[in-house]
Amino acid sequence: MIDAVVVGSGHNALTSACYLADAGLSVEVLEGDTIIGGGVSSVERFPGHQVDRGSSAHIMIRHTGVIEELELAEHGLRYVECDPWAFAPGAPGTDEPPLVFRRDLDATCSSIAQACGSQDARAYRNFVDKWGPRSVRTMRAFSGAPTGPNLLRSFWGLDAPSGGSALSREFITSGDALLDETFSSERLKAALAWFGAQSGPPMSEPGTAPMVGFAALMHTLPPGRAIGGSGVLTDALASRLRSRGGRVTAGDAVEALTPSEQAWTTRTASGRTVRSRMVVAGCHILTTLKLLEAGGHNPRQIDTWRRGIRVGPGIGMAVRLATDALPQYPNAPSTLSATSGLQLLVRDRAQLRMAHACALTGELPTTPAVLAMSFTSIDPSVAPEGEHQISLWSQWQPHTLTGGRQWRSSSDRADPTDLAEIEADRIVDQVEAAAPGFKRSILHRHVQSPADIERELGMVGGNIMHVEMSLDQMMMWRPIPQLSQHRVPGAPGLYLTGASTHPGGGVMAASGRNAARLALADAGAGRFRRWIGARRR
Repeated sequence: MIDAVVVGSGHNALTSACYLADAGLSVEVLEGDTIIGGGVSSVERFPGHQVDRGSSAHIMIRHTGVIEELELAEHGLRYVECDPWAFAPGAPGTDEPPLVFRRDLDATCSSIAQACGSQDARAYRNFVDKWGPRSVRTMRAFSGAPTGPNLLRSFWGLDAPSGGSALSREFITSGDALLDETFSSERLKAALAWFGAQSGPPMSEPGTAPMVGFAALMHTLPPGRAIGGSGVLTDALASRLRSRGGRVTAGDAVEALTPSEQAWTTRTASGRTVRSRMVVAGCHILTTLKLLEAGGHNPRQIDTWRRGIRVGPGIGMAVRLATDALPQYPNAPSTLSATSGLQLLVRDRAQLRMAHACALTGELPTTPAVLAMSFTSIDPSVAPEGEHQISLWSQWQPHTLTGGRQWRSSSDRADPTDLAEIEADRIVDQVEAAAPGFKRSILHRHVQSPADIERELGMVGGNIMHVEMSLDQMMMWRPIPQLSQHRVPGAPGLYLTGASTHPGGGVMAASGRNAARLALADAGAGRFRRWIGARRR
């Protein structure tokens, strides 16, 4: 019998495994896919191109300390900073200046002054001064258990000139309300709303103000691009785990989790059974519940939990491209500065609101909202010489469509009238409108519809955040109150991690560390707490 089985090989699951192994436990990670890493992985989609299957820019993990604690640089992880970290082009055919968000706040404010006026430039500086410290405290809350006392400690002492009641209201208000209160230019509001919406919810929802406010933290440490592709983070975590004696087994899916006295039995598709003292489930919460049900857990209880978890209509889809040139945006200060980070191709929040409204009714957006990323401008290692790689992300294409329409499998798309290919054309058209001539540069294309994301990455409903990142499914309510403390009632020794749990989706690794801390505390591993304290000192 080993100490711990970790189900799934997403970055949170591997993070948990690393911390457990560092504390001296015997650990094996079991992954059904033949490729480890889930949404943090890269494959050769086109000849000579290492293409990300999910995430591309790593933002939050660089603020958690996990990279340093696990010494992942010693296992091959290197980052190049995205600076500028975001870019919103001017209107084609005009001399309208672009919005260029750099790590340097003065340079960013200068760009805003040119594009939107000095009043909004001053407002942005004040916005960063206010929401920078707040975002630091939010990250502190994300790095601890989702309990009332921890949240109070995380935010205690935060400057609140108008009192705690006013401060709490500012945190739970909508992103749109924050933007309308702070800025005048719709272009600036749209760019920041589109940045905030990468978490999933539209900025019209309550509790989304901190998602907009997180932009302030990018002036402290901007998004990073893992050199060699997003999957290099997974490779580094797996290498760290193996260096501590841990194992990773891919291509053998877990089919059931069965508890017995002081042990768990994990059964895989190949018929293998693994006995362990504990299990850390890093897969989608609905997948974990299915495995528990197969192992004999109360089906009525599981059904009740399942009904309370809201996955949502899906977030969107991706189009991966190989090109022979980078997008050429009019009036950009240089090609490099325009394409090193997130290219925010939305000029009006009405476009975002309409896209989300369409998704709620099972319809495709009237006009796709598109985020472009072309990291070969700062990391040429992922493409052959003379070629580039572009990832286009669009929201909010729904997983389930009205009128009996279906997303076909990615292997069944020879027909040019295929829905996913048509939608991909519309997404590419948005880049063409912002960067005329872009379509001529395309050499290869791979489309990931919401159904493809579900099939390939195990993300139920095509939601890359697993379950909706709405206010009622965050912190001590994620995914539901009964399952919010990284535990399952009636299943001692089972711990939950991954995007389904606090603090939610995105490349962060905090959930993996939180679950490992809890498991080790339950196991009485005081040496882990001493180790992590020494690391932080």
